[in-house]
Amino acid sequence: MNTPISPRIALIGECMIELQQRADGSLQQSFGGDTLNTAVYLSRELGSEGSVDYVTALGDDSFSDAMCRSWAQENIGLSRVQRLPGRLPGLYCIQTDAAGERRFLYWRNEAAVRECFTTAAAAPILAALPTYDVLYFSGITLAVLGVQGREKLLEALIEARMQGARVVFDNNYRPRLWATVEDARAAYRSVLPHVDLALLTVEDEQALFHFSDCDAVFAAYEQMGTSEVVLKRGAEACLIRCDGELSEVPAQKVEHVVDTTAAGDSFSAAYLACRLKGGSPVQAAEAGHRLASRVIQVPGALIPR
Repeated sequence: MNTPISPRIALIGECMIELQQRADGSLQQSFGGDTLNTAVYLSRELGSEGSVDYVTALGDDSFSDAMCRSWAQENIGLSRVQRLPGRLPGLYCIQTDAAGERRFLYWRNEAAVRECFTTAAAAPILAALPTYDVLYFSGITLAVLGVQGREKLLEALIEARMQGARVVFDNNYRPRLWATVEDARAAYRSVLPHVDLALLTVEDEQALFHFSDCDAVFAAYEQMGTSEVVLKRGAEACLIRCDGELSEVPAQKVEHVVDTTAAGDSFSAAYLACRLKGGSPVQAAEAGHRLASRVIQVPGALIPR
């Protein structure tokens, strides 16, 4: 991955109020969301070797204030964060079973992020996106932006690539966020031809596109022109196709899984950070597995530094 020294990365998406349900029924409150989780871990992994901005919309409430303070503490830039009067961020609750597998309950239909790219204040933010070296977004980003927001995002992606930016996409397909699977497929297919690095979860690809196996996933993305594809498979080895070369990288074994929240997000962050610092796809996957193995041994999306 050819990138400048100290690249500028913008991650686009939604951060929500996170409630973690404990065994005694009490709730631990924090913040999380797929692209935000990746932004935090990416900022930590890059350190002074890059800068990370988060692109979203929040309300003017105390929770939104606290989010911005926590992001600043993680060295995440706030200049692309809109604050919409009278609006609120979304909220979700994580419930985990004895094996560490999680179930999510969401309250997000009126979240401020749904107007992220449709307000008047969004114009300069959209104009700035093509100036970044890397743009990162996910399938959840596509869902919460809505039709108009997705159109604006697509225009920015096309312009950014024309100016030499790399586009990174994490598939994160969540059926409940879409009216129909056909709507989701259409949205994904509109952006995928403009993606350079695809970080995919096999189960999501099968649920959305009904691919029969990993070979079918690789073939489809090769046809779309995606030069680098990573298939995340949980505790199994991840598979990589980069410029036609295939690699398989074993996951790190974890004896006691506490919470798998943000396992894929943290893997993506460490993978991208390593690639931006000049590492090979195999080295990047090893870094991704290392970080994910630590994350799943701690409750919640974001582990302490």
